[in-house]
Amino acid sequence: MNENDVLTLLADTGALLTGHFELRSKLHSDRFFQCANALRYPEAAEKLCQALAARVRAQLAGGGVDAVISPALGGLIVGHEVARALGVMSIFAEKADGILVMRRFSITPGARYVVAEDVVTRGGRVQETIDIVKAGGGMVMAVAVLVDRSAGTARFEVPMTSLIEMAPTVWTPAECPLCKTGSKAEHPGS
Repeated sequence: MNENDVLTLLADTGALLTGHFELRSKLHSDRFFQCANALRYPEAAEKLCQALAARVRAQLAGGGVDAVISPALGGLIVGHEVARALGVMSIFAEKADGILVMRRFSITPGARYVVAEDVVTRGGRVQETIDIVKAGGGMVMAVAVLVDRSAGTARFEVPMTSLIEMAPTVWTPAECPLCKTGSKAEHPGS
């Protein structure tokens, strides 16, 4: 899939929204990626995640991985589908008392992981997931995301691959021109 194919699929499934949004980072934007709208269609999820897994394989240049780990909730389907395409297991971290933790699974010491997520803006949840893997004795080999909202500025200690890189305009709430017109930001979930 090329970038136009990805954008078309995201738009056709209602995953690319326009309006006035508050992001998880508390920044405001006039565009929002609600990848769950695309991932609710199994064929779309499979197509997107197979393309993402192909990029991960190429990035790892023949090096294998043992599992894919995702932060819940947005990364769950992406992680599962990427793991399926790579032929490995899928696990996830989830919030407990506001902190991302391993509740249902554990990190296998020495195992090689790919961290999978739907959208990255600043990369906080991906970094939390990387930290969890490292604290458990695992190794993160790559990060795979459907949409890199940072346009390549989010950086991790391992390579990151995405289906598209895009940096929609973002503002702090105090600088937001949409707020200044009286518009109220939506938080459609992430």
